[in-house]
Amino acid sequence: MNNQEFSPQERAKQKAGYKAAEYVSNGMIIGLGTGSTVAFTMARLKERIETEGLSIHGVPTSIQTMIRATELGIPIIGLEQADKIDITIDGADQIDPKLRLIKGRGAAHVRERIIADASLHLIIVADSSKMYDTLSGPIPVEIIPFALSHVQKRLKKLGGKPNTREGVKKDGPVISDNGNIVLDYYPSERFDPIKLETEINMIPGVVSCGIFAEFASKTTVIIGDEEPKIITLLDLNQ
Repeated sequence: MNNQEFSPQERAKQKAGYKAAEYVSNGMIIGLGTGSTVAFTMARLKERIETEGLSIHGVPTSIQTMIRATELGIPIIGLEQADKIDITIDGADQIDPKLRLIKGRGAAHVRERIIADASLHLIIVADSSKMYDTLSGPIPVEIIPFALSHVQKRLKKLGGKPNTREGVKKDGPVISDNGNIVLDYYPSERFDPIKLETEINMIPGVVSCGIFAEFASKTTVIIGDEEPKIITLLDLNQ
C-alpha cells in the first residue's frame, strides 16, 4: 500500500510511527511494541538500517512483532541479552491527559509492561482517536487458566463485568503468547486508574491488567498529524 491509498487515520499513524523512529540512534537497544502504529516505526527503522547503516537491536513484545522485525531485517535479541533498553516504542488503546494508558486490545500487554518497566524511556505512538478525557473499559486482563473462575468472581466484586475474550476464526478464548487466557473487564463506573490497576493486579491468578499508570514520568506521547504533536508530563505541568 502506498501513501495515496492510506486513510486519514493510517496517514496519522504513519506520521507518528516515523517520528518515533527519529529518537533511535546507533548502538541503541529498542523495545519493539505490538500494533499497527509501531509497524510504521519498524518500517522506517528498516529504511534507516539500509540507507544510513543504523546499528540497533530490538527486543520484541510479541511473537507477531518478532516475525515482523525479522522480515524487515531488524536484528532481534531476547530480554535476557539486554543490559538495558534505551527506549521502547509502543502503541496504546487509550491515553488520558496524565499520560496514563490502557493497552492490551492485541493481548500483548504483559510482555509490553515488562519491556516498558525495563526501559529508560517509553515512547507511545498513536493517532488522535486514542486520546481520552478519562480512561474507560474494557480493560484487558491476562490470567492463568487455572484461576479463571476465581478471577471472574473477584472482578465482579469490584463492581464490573468480566467477559472472556473469544477468539476470531477459532473456537474458545483468546490465548496470549504466554499461554494464558485474556478477559475484558468492564468497570461499572468511572475509576481511579492507579487504584484499579493495583486492585486488579493484586488478585491471585492475574498476570497483569491493561492499565498502565506507573510509567507516565518516563513517557513521551507522539500523536500523528501533518506535524506530529509531542506530549510529555513536563509539557503538561508547565
